Formats: sequence, C-alpha cells, structure tokens
Amino acid sequence: MYTTLIQASELASHLNDSNWVILDCRHDLLNPTAGSDAFAAGHIQNAQFADIDTALSGPKTVRGPAFTGRHPLPERNALLATLRGWGISDDTQVVAYDGQGGMFAARLWWLLRWVGHGAVAVLDGGLAAWQAQGLPLVTPVAPRPAGNLTEQASLTRTVTVQDVIANLDTQALQVLDARAPDRYRGENETIDPVGGHIPGAKNRFFKDNLQLDGRFKHAAELEKEFAGLISKPETAILQCGSGVTACHNLLALEVAGLPGAALYPGSWSEWCADPARPVATGLA
Repeated sequence: MYTTLIQASELASHLNDSNWVILDCRHDLLNPTAGSDAFAAGHIQNAQFADIDTALSGPKTVRGPAFTGRHPLPERNALLATLRGWGISDDTQVVAYDGQGGMFAARLWWLLRWVGHGAVAVLDGGLAAWQAQGLPLVTPVAPRPAGNLTEQASLTRTVTVQDVIANLDTQALQVLDARAPDRYRGENETIDPVGGHIPGAKNRFFKDNLQLDGRFKHAAELEKEFAGLISKPETAILQCGSGVTACHNLLALEVAGLPGAALYPGSWSEWCADPARPVATGLA
C-alpha cells in the first residue's frame, strides 16, 4: 500500500491493475479550464480527471464575514459519491498526479485521508517525472465501474476559523502558511482581495518541499527543515490561500515522519473576507 508518494516506474508497473485508480488533478488557479484541457490533450493511461473547483471542493458561499473560502471542503457524502464514481472501493490503491509538483494532487491525497482511506499516494515529480522516463501519454478515457468506498475514521484533523481566532491570544498552536513569500508578505496578492497573513503565522512555501527536479526532498531533509518552523506537528495549523497547497505541506510532513498537523480549510481566502479579522504584512 502506497500512502504518501509513488515513483513513476512503480506506477507504470501497475497501470492495468484492476484495483488501482489514477486521477489527474492538473489545474490553474487563474484558468479554470486549463486542467481539463490538458487532460484531454494527453494523460497517463487509465487516468480520470479530478476537477479541483467542482469534484474536490464544495459550493462557495457569498463573500463576506460568512465566506468559507475559495475551495471549501465538499460535503462528505457528496465526496464519497464522487470517489465511488471514479471506481474507488475500500481496497483500491489511488494515485493522484498533476503538472505542478503535487500542488493540486496533494488536495486529493488529503481528502481521501479525510474520509479514512489511507491507500492514496501522489506521483512524485508529477507528469514531468513520468515523461522524463519516456513513458507515454494517451487521449482515450477508459470508463470504470463504480466503487463501493465506505467512510472510515478520518486520518486527518481540521480547525475552524474560530479556532484560529482563539489562537491569536493563546499562540498555543503554530500557524504555517504555504503561499508564495510575496503573497504572504502582502506585496503581491493576485487572487484574494486583501494581501498579508494571519498574525503570528510563519511561511513555508510549498515549493520548498521539492528538489530541483520537482520530486520531494528526502525525509531527513524535510524533517530538519520543518523542525525550524514547528515544535510538534500536533500543535501546528497548516493553511494557504484556500486549503489546497497547505495539503502539500501536510504531505511533506507525512513523508518526513511528522504526522498530526491540522488543516485550516478556509485558509487566507476565508480569513481575509471578514475585515474584522486582523491582517499582518511583511515578515513574521
């Protein structure tokens, strides 16, 4: 069972396994059709497309103090129905990939763990690693029979915006922000209406988890780097712009052997929607 990462050569040897499901999570935050267009142009054999905005997110609320973010978590039964529709059962090995170093595939990895399915891994290095080995892309989409996935005890933790507000006073939990440093500092906000970060949050850009070739750093290196940011993963809240790339840091923590951190699903897009919530800029 693969539970964090899988290498391209390992995936290639299981392409025709009946109890493996491969999901293409390519996406572009500024171009909603980029992922589906790329999938149609060529994808890994037997892969199906998993849309971040629809399949892997719930309906958005109206922006304002009650806004729950740009990519709110889907309702659990709706997510389970989607996963079953892709052919996922309790004994299925799921592999997620994208073209951005796991930026979006990690969201699917986390969501499956959220409903208690541990046999899910991200293709290390994504589509670039696949193609670097000369492995082909195809265009046909192979239909699969529905699966019978059942909900199990969650393998993840979440916190609410109220939990994060309460932490402003206690600072008992360390908030770790996965956005690019310029967005974290409030210098270049291109997606949300307000730039900056939650007061007290530290910054760990998700791309810092990767080697130059786009694959994840080794466990020991990740463990050392995270040690300089959080004392214990159980006391860490991970966030980003909308609860997507924070999952990349959560995956990196798992690779490093540091499980237990919580996701703040609404993240910055939820936080900054209410002007009553404080905003910090610059370095922490």
